[in-house]
Amino acid sequence: MFGTCRGIMTLIFIAIAGLTLLPSPLGPAEADPAGLVIRVAGGEIHVTLPDEPMKVSSEDLLHWVRSAARAVAHYYGHFPVPHLTLQIRAGRRNGVNHGVTYAKGGGLINVTVGAGAGVDALKDDWVLTHEMIHLAFPSMAENHHWIEEGISTYVEPVARAQVGQLPAAEVWKQFIRDMPQGEPDSGDQGLDQTPTWGRTYWGGAMFCLVADVQIRQQTRNRKGLQDSLRAILEHGGVITEDWDIDRTLAIGDRATGTHVLQSLYQEMRDKPAPVDLEQLWRKLGVALENGEVVFNDQAADAAIRKAIVSPAH
Repeated sequence: MFGTCRGIMTLIFIAIAGLTLLPSPLGPAEADPAGLVIRVAGGEIHVTLPDEPMKVSSEDLLHWVRSAARAVAHYYGHFPVPHLTLQIRAGRRNGVNHGVTYAKGGGLINVTVGAGAGVDALKDDWVLTHEMIHLAFPSMAENHHWIEEGISTYVEPVARAQVGQLPAAEVWKQFIRDMPQGEPDSGDQGLDQTPTWGRTYWGGAMFCLVADVQIRQQTRNRKGLQDSLRAILEHGGVITEDWDIDRTLAIGDRATGTHVLQSLYQEMRDKPAPVDLEQLWRKLGVALENGEVVFNDQAADAAIRKAIVSPAH
């Protein structure tokens, strides 16, 4: 299962924002007849809304679900699993404050939304997108949990930026601010053997960022990590499948014609392998000055920076 760091209703079907809700047999999700079914390219999401009174409306919650699903479906080419059960629960804290993803039933996400949370909290939320991304990668052994969380941490803002839900500057602001939390500390034994919060989430995200940049450097920016992750998904690598990490990375590398994922894993799996983030930011042409992101489009890898968040796919 995966977690983030940070009522009975009538079945209805509507069409909105490119994601379709249409009448169809419920199939495996008939076990939850009190929910709503959102159809998205490649799958459907069976949503159960809270029984408790909420500040936001039911349609606000459904729009939030559609937005997260749209970002994930765009990044991967389609929604990762054919059937997702999404249980939205009311919480005491404001905002979206907890989410967990399970392989059960082909995909199950439990997420908590504060009863007093407003529409802006849903609009700014990253939790649901993070959790949905977990569906698009196979389950790993315990010591490889960092790659599962790292992918969700890295892909979430990128996917949201690609569909216009997050400004590109905000993606890089988050990365510059938070990525250093993934650097190894004293006594670090590599990503496989250092299961701290920082190394699991941001160490994994740092692996993804470096891999994305290296793939693009080696392919003249024609391929990126997105191509690797799409290939893993297309080979059946979803949360319900238990895969070996070596097999998984090999599939990802074949999709880009490189050995970046496998080589980088060998470098970072059992030794600290710090990343010179300051040099990386300079080459990408991005900096944080007085809390604001500044871009340098003359930097060596500025085109790579732009391509990572580009909606071209």
